[in-house]
Amino acid sequence: MKKWCIGISLLLLTVACDKNEVGDISLGVFTTQDIKLNTLVDPIVTGVTCHVASIEADLSLSDPSDSSIACRQTGEITAPMIAAIDKSKSGEVVFKKSKSIFFKTMKIRRVFDEQSQTLMYVSYSTKETSGSFKHSLSTVPLWGTKAYQSPMKPSV
Repeated sequence: MKKWCIGISLLLLTVACDKNEVGDISLGVFTTQDIKLNTLVDPIVTGVTCHVASIEADLSLSDPSDSSIACRQTGEITAPMIAAIDKSKSGEVVFKKSKSIFFKTMKIRRVFDEQSQTLMYVSYSTKETSGSFKHSLSTVPLWGTKAYQSPMKPSV
């Protein structure tokens, strides 16, 4: 039992020492839940930085599913970067974080809208909570970047 408690304590310390964490807001003295603010740089489109706010409960086996995301252009976005991303309708996962020992994960997926030349970033939970899958959306237009390509206009 002692080894189990030590293992859980080490796991909680590892989770608390997230290198991407830039803010920690307490929800009050009588709660163990905090709002954690994380910064994430897209691994392929490195000119995009996303900030994610999510609730974490230090003494719970499962964190709430709610999250919020805001992504902005913070550097150069080039055509080779856009050429390297998955352009399927479902896009690709650029970040994931466990939110529970019961297989709940928060994921951030990048989807490219070629028609509007916009990168969309969706933060979502992989487990239904209160009858709904929680999600949040942020967009980064390519307009004004080196990666922008004028969309093809449909012929009439």
